[in-house]
Amino acid sequence: MDYPNFSSQDLVVALDIGTTKVCAIAGRKNEHGRLEILGVGKVESEGVMRGVVSNIEKTVRAISDAIAIAQRAAGMEFRVAHVGIAGQHIKSLQHRGLLTRDNIHTEIGQRDIDRLVNDMYKLVLPPGDKILHVLPQEYTVDDEQGIVDPIGMSGVRLEANFHIITGQITATQNIVKCVERAGLKVANLMLEPIASATSVLSEEEKEAGVALVDIGGGTTDITIFKDGIIRHTAVIPFGGGVITKDIKEGCNVMQNQAEKLKVKFGSALAEEVYDNRIITIPGLKGREHKEISEKNLARIIQARVEEVLDYVVWEIRRSGYEGKLIGGLVLTGGGALMNHIDKLAEFHTGMNTRIGTPVEHLAHGYHEQLQSPVFSTAIGLLMKGIQDVEEGKVRYESMQHQPQQSAAAQAVEEMEAAELATETSNVGNGLFNKIFQKTKEWFQTEPDAEF
Repeated sequence: MDYPNFSSQDLVVALDIGTTKVCAIAGRKNEHGRLEILGVGKVESEGVMRGVVSNIEKTVRAISDAIAIAQRAAGMEFRVAHVGIAGQHIKSLQHRGLLTRDNIHTEIGQRDIDRLVNDMYKLVLPPGDKILHVLPQEYTVDDEQGIVDPIGMSGVRLEANFHIITGQITATQNIVKCVERAGLKVANLMLEPIASATSVLSEEEKEAGVALVDIGGGTTDITIFKDGIIRHTAVIPFGGGVITKDIKEGCNVMQNQAEKLKVKFGSALAEEVYDNRIITIPGLKGREHKEISEKNLARIIQARVEEVLDYVVWEIRRSGYEGKLIGGLVLTGGGALMNHIDKLAEFHTGMNTRIGTPVEHLAHGYHEQLQSPVFSTAIGLLMKGIQDVEEGKVRYESMQHQPQQSAAAQAVEEMEAAELATETSNVGNGLFNKIFQKTKEWFQTEPDAEF
């Protein structure tokens, strides 16, 4: 496909670092406001467990491979990436903020909103946690409640309810470290369930009330919307990986065989398996073949999927929006590819269900593989990245790639020049101490090679 000429400033790169796959996707917005995907790189992920980096080297290798594939397709080098973050360390809380304005004669502006949001970042959190997102819900202006956008109103007291999402500092640092060691700068970190919602859900669904369930390999992410606002987020610490593990133990087969059984023959609803075929699995090292019926395989899968759905229902109940979600459930992520999983979700939860694919915002001529729910998070990250660039929240000019140690080397050179200009008697002692200090700092900040 021939693409129009574009500069690297037009291009935005998103990076979805998951438990089963690392996906790099590069694209831009065309003149019609649709997404043009210029490069996609998807490789298997080995260094991530339940959405959290567990092996730095393997994760760096996977990111580098995915980026290289996408770069070849796009025909240019990437410097900056918008990166997703997930994992069982993600937590959410509700908080209320208050701002008393000095000047009652001026209208409420963006500056007042920013002050209120910035105050939320000063909240005291448990040790080791940091705030990832502060999401305003409704505002109150002088006891006038339920205001969605207070800009332009007059008032003294500006209050707001906030949905605050937190994560572990070490988990975020490890993701940033992996991306930077793969040769990219991190523009920002975004919660992956929010990104998935951006690419999969319509504005009408968010208004009506909907629960997005993103079933990944290691985690299942839940995002609940009502009246167009995020009301609740949660991460269930297991996903499609535990289904594979159950098949492995229930059928007494190897891990890779269990995964193939799940993908090729698996069904989430045993009732839908009519012709109960027998699947033959090769024995290990010349041993006898194993046989398993398709219906029994479906029973193993159904039991685990029902457990995941029980957690989803519990989270919806905990959010206070049980019975209020007109849009029902939207399933996405790799787990949503399971046959009949939408039917099982409807039977088990009593809520209407659809499978969410991220093609609504794509320009015509996109590759067929992008129709898969697997790419929901990556395309959502890309959309959010483009939005941040357009709103001026991210400026690529200030993030141009520089060699990592250039600043340190320059500091040492300046220090040597200054020292050599002084008297000879002071050169030895002063220069030695400063170089010793620089060397000590350099060793302290060097990443651990064993990770």
